[in-house]
Amino acid sequence: MCAHSSRDRLFGEWMAAHRGIIARVASSFAPGEADRCDLEQEIMLQVWGSSASFGGQSKASTWIYRVALNTALMWSRGLGRRRRRIDPGASVDAVPAGTAGPAESAAKVDLLEALYVAIRALPDTDRAVILLSLDGLSYREMAEITGLTENHLGVALNRARTKLAERLKGVRNELE
Repeated sequence: MCAHSSRDRLFGEWMAAHRGIIARVASSFAPGEADRCDLEQEIMLQVWGSSASFGGQSKASTWIYRVALNTALMWSRGLGRRRRRIDPGASVDAVPAGTAGPAESAAKVDLLEALYVAIRALPDTDRAVILLSLDGLSYREMAEITGLTENHLGVALNRARTKLAERLKGVRNELE
């Protein structure tokens, strides 16, 4: 009983601290809102199911990223790929507006939407390294999560950035 309640507590702490990781990974792999919700739930189930195997050799965030990316990759290659539909107009969670006016806030949301659409169009490895880079992880952390060497990661990241920039070319001008 104690082990189970300890696991519940740990899982709750992880979800409170790292829910954003799961949301960003799901947004990068699933185009529609329903698919994103399904993928988020699948990731959380995988985190819960494998939480007993977390040995503390890495940071919890690194481990959760690894589980989330592996789950998303499996999802995109399996059932998710067969049933998902490309929805380039799919909405994403709104970007906090801060002091920006409504037009500027709408432009930020449109730009974020375009970014996620472009990220989803990348090959799986490129998608993973871009997502990790956007979250500000170091090459060492990204290598630990992806299993790539730091040198290969640098090459993959440069290639992915080039592809992403090409996909986003002109998008920003259209939004302004």
